[in-house]
Amino acid sequence: MNGGLTAEAAAQLQEGINLLLSRWAALRMAVENEWGGRDSLQKSQQLGHHLFHLLTQSKEQVYIDDLEDILDEFMLSLNTEIGDGSIEEIAEKMMVMREECLEGNFDMIKRLKETNAPSVSYIRQPGSNDEEDSEDDDDGGDGDGALRKDDVSEMEVDALDHEPSLNQNETMADKPSEKEVPEVVDGWTVVASRRNRGRKNQVY
Repeated sequence: MNGGLTAEAAAQLQEGINLLLSRWAALRMAVENEWGGRDSLQKSQQLGHHLFHLLTQSKEQVYIDDLEDILDEFMLSLNTEIGDGSIEEIAEKMMVMREECLEGNFDMIKRLKETNAPSVSYIRQPGSNDEEDSEDDDDGGDGDGALRKDDVSEMEVDALDHEPSLNQNETMADKPSEKEVPEVVDGWTVVASRRNRGRKNQVY
């Protein structure tokens, strides 16, 4: 038995759960950046199987709070704290999806199929490498055209000499540090440190 679901409905529900998870931006960020380790993708697939089993095989009534707890604990296992409300949203959609599948209604799943997964490539920050470049220069790049540490120092000194309106006190004090400003994309505030694996990655 699949919790009262027909074989077709159960297959649709399983696909729907996987679609929901694959379109959950927070989970995709954690997986693509391997915040939970190299097996982050495998872990996310196991989450889908676990949720499907819970919604179809559980002998006890499953509540939305149960799903929220599972999702929250799972994201913490990927070293990711979620505070943007997406856990509650995903849990609610799964409950609605299950009820619709019991009625033989697969409209939500059909809409998910027609919706492209959101891109989360911005977390890799391809267009904001200034911070990384300045730190990576200390390693002395191997590629063609790579700048030596001495070259960078001379360029920085030259740049300061040509500041038209800033005195020495204003030069650094009045400029906000890029490291201190969290990235905000599509209403998300992503606070993550790839250089400090001891901290949780936070999504708000």
